[in-house]
Amino acid sequence: MPSICVYCSSSNAIADTYSPVATTLGRALPDRGHELVYGGATVGLMGLVAEATHEAGGTVTGVIPKSLEAREGIAYDADELIVTDTVRERKRIMYRRSDAFVVLPGGYGTVEELMEVLSLKELGDHDRPIVLVNVDGFFDTLLSFFDELWEGRFARTVATDLVHVVPSAEAALDRIERVIVQDGRSS
Repeated sequence: MPSICVYCSSSNAIADTYSPVATTLGRALPDRGHELVYGGATVGLMGLVAEATHEAGGTVTGVIPKSLEAREGIAYDADELIVTDTVRERKRIMYRRSDAFVVLPGGYGTVEELMEVLSLKELGDHDRPIVLVNVDGFFDTLLSFFDELWEGRFARTVATDLVHVVPSAEAALDRIERVIVQDGRSS
């Protein structure tokens, strides 16, 4: 059963526009035979995707650093809960346990997690799918900046060769499943 890592917002203060995509993704993961690996929080899009996955009967692995427990809440109902000493350790565990990455709207931490897996893919450390769910054009400015990096020759690879950009949760899972099947991976 492939494990999908979801990077996304841990804020409850964001616009309601983004909540449905997190809930849809969470519900779809177990229906399509995937497990969730995520940041272990109970708030924001993180909490919504985990809750929806759990309610749909899916397997949820939460990874949260001790320093964020009070701020983000802790997903005690996760099937596996890993509490780390540092954010760096959290990211390492999430990276190693994932067969693919889905990025929903989020803040600095989400963008930083995206940049790490994107950079590692460009460097050849992995060839797992990375999918941005571009809800209401949320990532348009970032994608434009990626184009500037390519055009200015700061990047060796055009971003769209590394990251798939889709409009919905369903399209994200469709894309991941196509890539996993093409590569002959079962997990």
